[in-house]
Amino acid sequence: YYINDGTWQQSKLMIKDCEDCKERILLDPNTFSKDGTVSLGSTSVSNDASLLAYSISDGGSDWRSWRILEINSGKVLEDKIEWAKFSNASWENDDSGFYYQKYDEPKGELLKELNSLPKLMFHKIGTNQESDILIYENPNKPRWGWSISIVKDSQIKFLSISDGTDERNRLYVQLTPESSFMPLIDELIGAYQYLSSRDNIHWFYSTQGAKNGKIVSLEIKNNSFVWSDLVKESSYPLRSANFINNSIAVTYLVDTFSEIHFFNLDGSFKEKLSGLPKGTIGGFGGGIEDTSTFFSFSNFITPNEIYEINLNDMSKKLFWKEDIDSYVIDSYKSDFKFYTSKDGTQIPIHISYKKSAELDENTPILLYGYGGFNISRLPGFSKSFTSWMNEGGVVAMANLRGGGEYGDKWHEEGMLFNKQNVFDDFAYAAKFLHSKNIGSPNSTAIQGGSNGGLLVAATMLQNPDLFKVAIPQVGVLDMLRFHKFTIGWAWESDYGSPDKKDEFENLLAYSPLHNIKKDECYPTTLVTTSERDDRVVPSHSFKFTAKLQEYQGCNNPILIRTEMRAGHGAGTPREKRINQIAEIYGYALSVINDV
Repeated sequence: YYINDGTWQQSKLMIKDCEDCKERILLDPNTFSKDGTVSLGSTSVSNDASLLAYSISDGGSDWRSWRILEINSGKVLEDKIEWAKFSNASWENDDSGFYYQKYDEPKGELLKELNSLPKLMFHKIGTNQESDILIYENPNKPRWGWSISIVKDSQIKFLSISDGTDERNRLYVQLTPESSFMPLIDELIGAYQYLSSRDNIHWFYSTQGAKNGKIVSLEIKNNSFVWSDLVKESSYPLRSANFINNSIAVTYLVDTFSEIHFFNLDGSFKEKLSGLPKGTIGGFGGGIEDTSTFFSFSNFITPNEIYEINLNDMSKKLFWKEDIDSYVIDSYKSDFKFYTSKDGTQIPIHISYKKSAELDENTPILLYGYGGFNISRLPGFSKSFTSWMNEGGVVAMANLRGGGEYGDKWHEEGMLFNKQNVFDDFAYAAKFLHSKNIGSPNSTAIQGGSNGGLLVAATMLQNPDLFKVAIPQVGVLDMLRFHKFTIGWAWESDYGSPDKKDEFENLLAYSPLHNIKKDECYPTTLVTTSERDDRVVPSHSFKFTAKLQEYQGCNNPILIRTEMRAGHGAGTPREKRINQIAEIYGYALSVINDV
């Protein structure tokens, strides 16, 4: 688990060797660099808990270097693995090594060159990377990516083959170390995510024929493969599933809030977790035989809490909670509403504020959204948002189409040729707030990052009179060239391809860089990017800012903030994050309040 006393640039990874043992530091990323810009990425513990594989990111880059730590001694082994990206470490059953995905070392610019042709490799502990074994590649499919699932105490391995950010995947199986991977699902007909196994039964999450998701079983017997539905599709999207205590803990999203349902291993309903307010619940990790586990809870006004639960009697106790000086939950309120978008669709929105705030046309509004890639923006506590509320403002989170809040259908209604729906949803969120006398165009700031940066820029350009301040962060802003850098091509499943005529025309219709009108009066705009962002390269923000400055038709400032030694967001050290929030929100509030 991680801790941070509020003064460390990076959180420390801690361990307790037994329930009553004193905690000790397992890894301290603050020792990786003097300025805190080298961060800890993914971690993976070996099956016997003797080794920890961990990845390191330099200056926020998506590139990862893997290292191995002896957990008992704290010794870092000499093994070094470079040029990994978008990969975890999957340990072999005997802990002799692990599988990972890597790319060839870039020949051009490290943070800009197109990434393709990944390889699935096996690293044996105690050897050089040059000796790593190639497990799988497909030179004819340069965009396919690989991840492997190792069935515990078995020779069986499942290979998931992805194509960009499309959640649908192909699924292959290897029955013995000597055999080749053979296809189980060899076309993009749904998502198949491995969950767990027992004997010759293997369980997966799937969306094939189930836009809200379901759990299916695969029986492998005498080289035959029999698929069956186990937990059938619900009217609510299935967000996650964990096999624990000889049952299945399933998380559903019910109007953006988590509900935990427990099922027996035959798929029959068992019981529902109760006794918590509405919010976001996560966790329930462990083994299929474990009788206790942990889960987290939070919402927009409740700081993070961790509970320990006895799964036999469902009794739970608070294990840890986030204590924040001078924070009183009862001083805040969060409302959940629906509003009507342009085409009549009902869109959910969370509206959070301090009870002492005066809600009128002058109230500072921070409207936040994302709306893409089947990613759900769920109720969760944010110190950044709380700082806005503490200034008498309202934070509104709109759950736009394009996300996963209502399953694949909700996603599909905000992707490709339906992308305009997302911008309309966002604009109509502001109109809804204003109609309820919560803020006005003169007091509304809009914020979003990455795909949300596209959202903010496109919506602002289409509705310049609706907002006072626009904050597009690390945004995808040139929709005609996004696919030419690093991993940008992977987003074509959501955006479409600029190399196809009809999709090019659709992208051109809303691409922020190409839809700035000369002499139009646009809101005050603060664009943010990072020097080492190799997810959405900073040229998106540079070009957009330059053109917006040139074409701006009034005195509203157009500014850009570029963070040095940082990337798309992950791993940014504490001091930089605090400065970002203070400068961005401080500036937005000064504009709204005309200070």
